[in-house]
Amino acid sequence: MGWSIKLFTWGGTAVRMHLTFLLLIAWIAAVQWQHGGAHGAIAGVLFILVLFACVVLHEFGHIWAAARYGIRTPDVTLLPIGGVASMERMPEKPSQEIVVALAGPAVNLVIALVLIAALGLRLTINQMSLEALQSSFLAQVAIANIILLVFNLIPAFPMDGGRVLRALLAMKMGFPRGTRVAARIGQAMAIGFAFLGFMGNPMLILVAAFIFLAASGEAGDVEMREVIRGRRITDAMITRFESIGVGGTADDAAAKLLHTTQHEFPVLDGGGHLRGFIDSRAIIEALRAGEGERPVLEIMAADVPTLHLDATLDQAVDAMRSTGARFIGIIDADDRLVGYLTPENLNELIMIGTSRERARTDRPLPDP
Repeated sequence: MGWSIKLFTWGGTAVRMHLTFLLLIAWIAAVQWQHGGAHGAIAGVLFILVLFACVVLHEFGHIWAAARYGIRTPDVTLLPIGGVASMERMPEKPSQEIVVALAGPAVNLVIALVLIAALGLRLTINQMSLEALQSSFLAQVAIANIILLVFNLIPAFPMDGGRVLRALLAMKMGFPRGTRVAARIGQAMAIGFAFLGFMGNPMLILVAAFIFLAASGEAGDVEMREVIRGRRITDAMITRFESIGVGGTADDAAAKLLHTTQHEFPVLDGGGHLRGFIDSRAIIEALRAGEGERPVLEIMAADVPTLHLDATLDQAVDAMRSTGARFIGIIDADDRLVGYLTPENLNELIMIGTSRERARTDRPLPDP
């Protein structure tokens, strides 16, 4: 995730802190300074740091559970609203997703119970009062973990409770449709959080925005994976295209830009081997700089991943995400370019497939 710094690595997972987390620390310090001076600011910041240590343990609960099913987690990022573990994939079996989803809140439960036992506390109404929460630092941490436990179990996808809901729905209606329904429920709850946030809790507004966008993004990703599952890269690649030779210039590329519908052009050597891609943005920038005679070899994107004709669309998507590339070159057995893939034409395939899938799965059943 951009704008983040690496703190440490644990068990093969890098723990990162988003720079906006520093804004939270500064805000907590400022608020507590107004109420309790330097001592209050230090105490407030210390509490937040301990609380987010519990959040890290929560995320590693998910990570350790996912590792049991062969799922790696390259990194986890701390944000002002919590932690985000970037797993390579989510379990597709509903029972496994339930285990992974509940593993995080289970860690908070264990932390709370250990602290409660250490303090000799009992969870009575009196001890949940404001005065009790302020009486002991460890008591505050224990209660905070209980709050984290309850909050994360709210069935707002993609929060932990929402993932459990998605898994239960998937058992009845299948993974794609179960995800869509869970995402809609999550977005509806996010709107409710935002409404409450506008009544005086700005943090809830941030949480609502995260839930709404994350639900939409993950639902779209699930639908995409379902559409492209098992499909060959030849189903989506562009096969009719104009190319530019290695001796071409920015002016040559601009001429092709005017006389074709393409926005990108592969740069090929005499043997038809891919050297790179030049797109409309690079062409226009060269012309604005008065460098129309500049060779395309100097302004093209050279680090373009390639896949063979027998590759799958899953492999193409993974290659795009891992490299950040906007183009995938498709080559034959002799390493000659025979087509290419862009996010735009991949999205067109996904939209067509998703529309057909929705029409099929959302169609009401006939009356008996």
